[in-house]
Amino acid sequence: MALIKLTAAERRKISIFFTCLILAVITWLFFSLSGKYEYEVKTVVNFKNLPVNKAFNPLQSDTVTLTVQGTGWQLLFTRLRLYPRDVKVDLTGLSKRNYVTFTDQMRAINAAYSSEQKIVSVNPDTLYFDFSTRKVKKVPVRLVSKLSFVKQYGQSGKIELKPDSVTVTGPAEALHNISYWETDSFVRENISNTVTDKIALHKASAPNITIFPPLTEVKIPVEQFTEKQLYLPIRVVNNTQYYNVKLIPERVKVTFMVSLSDFENAVEDDFEAVVDLSIWKNYGANMLPIKIVKRKSFARIRAVEPSQVRFIIKK
Repeated sequence: MALIKLTAAERRKISIFFTCLILAVITWLFFSLSGKYEYEVKTVVNFKNLPVNKAFNPLQSDTVTLTVQGTGWQLLFTRLRLYPRDVKVDLTGLSKRNYVTFTDQMRAINAAYSSEQKIVSVNPDTLYFDFSTRKVKKVPVRLVSKLSFVKQYGQSGKIELKPDSVTVTGPAEALHNISYWETDSFVRENISNTVTDKIALHKASAPNITIFPPLTEVKIPVEQFTEKQLYLPIRVVNNTQYYNVKLIPERVKVTFMVSLSDFENAVEDDFEAVVDLSIWKNYGANMLPIKIVKRKSFARIRAVEPSQVRFIIKK
């Protein structure tokens, strides 16, 4: 099929036509997207100015739907990036009633958003609350951590938390099941020195529970470790009929890693090796495995030689 041949003048006219068409579309888009539109965004409710002497339970979800008025450009590019990502509700009014409305607080709520975005309405508009007496409880802080150390280094002492407890305030029924409070995840890698740092406590999952203080200081003693060996006597357990048991051998060599500061202090009394005679009595075993049931704090067992022993029963 032969191609249509156009003259230079015709090609120029077609080029002008498409240029005008593209400019017209761009102009239309510009004016259309510059207009005002309304769209919906789901967001989380956070509370401020909580009642001092009351514990409250919201009777609805902590997620609401905002109807936001903005330009077409915002609808196109920022619908999913409403800022801030939550809406703060003032609970001062709960001193006189058991509900608050977004309508009453719309001016204050809009003040937290961009001037180009305006919240028109919130669904639901009214939040209802159930009240109970606030209780106070003191619970220990539990560190949530993931630690890794440089080779031949490790934790050499008990982790210290200051403060090591937190005061939790909220409804009695909510505090009943709280026996400790976790920190945020504390992650450190390639540790070779003692770690001292501040870490935030995990935020309360319910808005009617508060914690104080919100931070704790963590100290993790870290030292270089070295290898040490000890020969330990083996004790027989579960010898309920008081047999005369002879173990071969009667001592076991334990190889372990210990911090440099504890090297001289790591002695035989810090460890205990046992064999369980009930394994022979119940299963007829002719060898008994050795278990290390006691070891020095923060020592790491590397080898137990032999791992099991022969024995002779003298009835």
